[in-house]
Amino acid sequence: MPPLALLTAASAALTILSAPWGFDAPWLNFVFKPLTTLLVIGHAWPRGSAVPARRRWVLAGLVLSLAGDVALLWPQQGFLPGLVSFLLAHLAYLWAFTRGGPRLAARPAPFAGYALLAALILWRLWPDLPAALRLPVLAYVACLASMAAQAAVVALHTRGSADAARGRVLAAGGALFLVSDTLLAINKFALALPLSGLWILLSYWLAQWCIASWLPRERALTSP
Repeated sequence: MPPLALLTAASAALTILSAPWGFDAPWLNFVFKPLTTLLVIGHAWPRGSAVPARRRWVLAGLVLSLAGDVALLWPQQGFLPGLVSFLLAHLAYLWAFTRGGPRLAARPAPFAGYALLAALILWRLWPDLPAALRLPVLAYVACLASMAAQAAVVALHTRGSADAARGRVLAAGGALFLVSDTLLAINKFALALPLSGLWILLSYWLAQWCIASWLPRERALTSP
């Protein structure tokens, strides 16, 4: 495993283990949560120069995600700023996924599937959402599902080509982001999930790593 991947995994593990069921050390969360996302940015930084607009918008999404991570270090006060930061991150990713590739919703099937998933998520959350958060959460889920659907469109578009492996990695990243945010929302608004931090953060950073890995390496533009 490359050194940067090992460092990212170690930083993520320390963040997850900061929970009460682990080391019960909140300071680890404050240090290593933003550091983990910074390391993912470091993974993306040297990649993707063949399509500069794609690289630029993926990096913008990662930086906005970092802002969201920092906001959510304060779960109550930072929830709405964090929600806005991640909503903008998904819009940046959605735009990146159309740069030098298929147009938005070029394949309708992924959008139909993710629209159904989004409807089910909202159906589950709606009764438990505070009235003031219903519209922001609705907008967020729509952006998240669209981002994941467009990632799947890219995978379908590149199937059978030299970029197929990276397309599959991107689709996995979009799906994992949906899983992470769904778990986070259910845990916050509906019911407490056992070891919630483990599953939420593990799927979140796997998603971000997959999205960063979609950008091709400079020395092997078709490698994942």
